[in-house]
Amino acid sequence: MLVFPLCVQAEEIMDETGPIVIAHRGASGYLPEHTLAAKALAHAMGTDYLEQDVVLSRDGAAVVLHDIHLDTVTDAAERFPERAREDGRYYAIDFDLDELRTLQVRERFDRETGERVFPGRFASKTPQLGIATLAEEIEFIQELNRTTGRQVGIYPEIKSPAWHREQGQDISRIVLDVLSDHGYSDPSDAVFVQCFDAVETRRLREELDCKLKLVQLIGENSWNESDTDYEFLRTAEGLREIADYADGIGPRIEHVLARGGPSEGCEPTPLVRLAHEAGLTVHPYTVRLDALPEGFQEADALYEALFEAAAIDGVFTDFPDDTVRFLDARD
Repeated sequence: MLVFPLCVQAEEIMDETGPIVIAHRGASGYLPEHTLAAKALAHAMGTDYLEQDVVLSRDGAAVVLHDIHLDTVTDAAERFPERAREDGRYYAIDFDLDELRTLQVRERFDRETGERVFPGRFASKTPQLGIATLAEEIEFIQELNRTTGRQVGIYPEIKSPAWHREQGQDISRIVLDVLSDHGYSDPSDAVFVQCFDAVETRRLREELDCKLKLVQLIGENSWNESDTDYEFLRTAEGLREIADYADGIGPRIEHVLARGGPSEGCEPTPLVRLAHEAGLTVHPYTVRLDALPEGFQEADALYEALFEAAAIDGVFTDFPDDTVRFLDARD
């Protein structure tokens, strides 16, 4: 493990005078998600923050993967065909870290068809692209910050905490320990910690005494992401409740914009205004140039609706270079 002086690791390194760009799983529009290559590319493209989704291995290592399953982004089914559970899925928590290190990360694909979810994205099955631990990725980013002189923050998400507890693991404690070990412990540090589970996000603040900036993610009740009532959280009362324990929200773009672009009569929903009134920042997800929201034909119309009409504070994007381009031109 690489060790760096804490004084250069976790300082507040962004001058956040305007909206921030958050590289969603890295530059995932160009390279397979959550690979160190995707993170390095996003860093070079000028992103402000790099996202890390975090799950656990069987031996309790925090690893950077979007899902608790492995079979839509790796070759786990080919390498370990006998390791599927009864539901046919391959779970990261059923593998030791040393086994996870043998897997090859690929562009996200459909389990049924074997086709890429986004057909135009990275097609090569490059063997050098693998799974990193959270500690390894943080150290990688900190070294990029040091060697380039360009300081980029981190944006970890604690995935499926209730499910991890059912498997005998406390993912939140493990993630906070990794962050603390790398110098992230103060609200001024360049890190946001996000989670979909409202009970767990509150636990981070109140039970685990997390001082870092917390973001309550907001999805759809139909996703069964957690027991959280996301429809309630989008109300004025729900947002005031979030403000008791968190610093911001991460809603879907569709929660921020009703439909279409400004030229097509789109009006922002009240969500951003209500969140700001509650003292919360708003970082919606996700800009995808190859899958724009319904009603938008070009990215700039979406950016104008988000940054100008809705006045968001930052955005998750698969294409950080394009989002940086728009904001630089606006400035």
